[in-house]
Amino acid sequence: MVEFDDLLLVAASARAGVVLARAQSRRWETEAVLRDQDVRCLAANLTDGRTLYAGTQGNGVFRSTDGGASWSHAGLAGQIIKSLAVSPTDDLAVYAGAKPPMVFVSRGRGDSWEELKSFRGIPGRSLWRSPAEPPGAAYVQSLAVSPTDSRVVLAGIELGAVVRSADGGATWSRHLRGTLRDCHSLIFHPHDGNWAYEAGGTGGGASLSRDGGATWTKVGEGLDRHYAVACAADPDRPGVWYTSASPGPGKAHSGRNAEAALFRAQDGARWVKLTGGLPQPIESMPYGLATVPGRSGLVIAALQNGEAWASEDIGETWGQLSVQLGSIRPGLLAIPLD
Repeated sequence: MVEFDDLLLVAASARAGVVLARAQSRRWETEAVLRDQDVRCLAANLTDGRTLYAGTQGNGVFRSTDGGASWSHAGLAGQIIKSLAVSPTDDLAVYAGAKPPMVFVSRGRGDSWEELKSFRGIPGRSLWRSPAEPPGAAYVQSLAVSPTDSRVVLAGIELGAVVRSADGGATWSRHLRGTLRDCHSLIFHPHDGNWAYEAGGTGGGASLSRDGGATWTKVGEGLDRHYAVACAADPDRPGVWYTSASPGPGKAHSGRNAEAALFRAQDGARWVKLTGGLPQPIESMPYGLATVPGRSGLVIAALQNGEAWASEDIGETWGQLSVQLGSIRPGLLAIPLD
């Protein structure tokens, strides 16, 4: 077993709202909160480490200002919220992606919201369709805000496009060539705004930008399965990033027959499959991948069945954490505790 001190894992549960797992004194304490809500996504203000946001299926956004101990409704009632992002340089700014595909922004940490209506005018929008949820309406599956320029926002649609705004959402690009239209996870590097990463389905599995999300290159060499769900990047080395991948959606979301693997790419080289103690293959899909600010080399994988695995050497060796998160949804937050 790998164990840690002073770490908080936050996961959206398929059955229990939000699951908080705290590692203190080399022991895990697990608690389910917001249990009466169908939580679909999470975000954190990493400046204070205590303000968390949860997006729900039809009841908008909830906010906690005490590390998840208590929650209050924070607007967008009636909206299905599929993605959330807090600006790393302007923590007043919180973005929410919805189904059907809309983007909202709060300039006051969720106290009030406005729709970014230009998002409705993106060319090609009429072709966006998702087979994942009936009746086929697409949604904003992922949002990311640059850590160096709060005006730069990326939005990934399942299924349809990845688009970019350079003015805080006032205007949006067309679909960015080189990205995956079936976007599952879209992130910036925590500190270097030049680097952005995508994990997705149809089209190759992963894509990379080195110019702030303006241009992208698909990165497929070394991936022996091409339906990627999660991605993460080392907090100190932007060239080191990770993805989880399965042969296809039926396998990935089967619950116990994912035939999945974790991969690492380093400094532009091909993907390397990570073994070093991990099950081969991983039968429950790694829905969440997370790195931790200030802890270079550490990467944590949360599986759909609630298992969590960690590596402290950029994925060379792995151990299972002595924690159970329950049945979780895609996405994972890993927050250092003071």
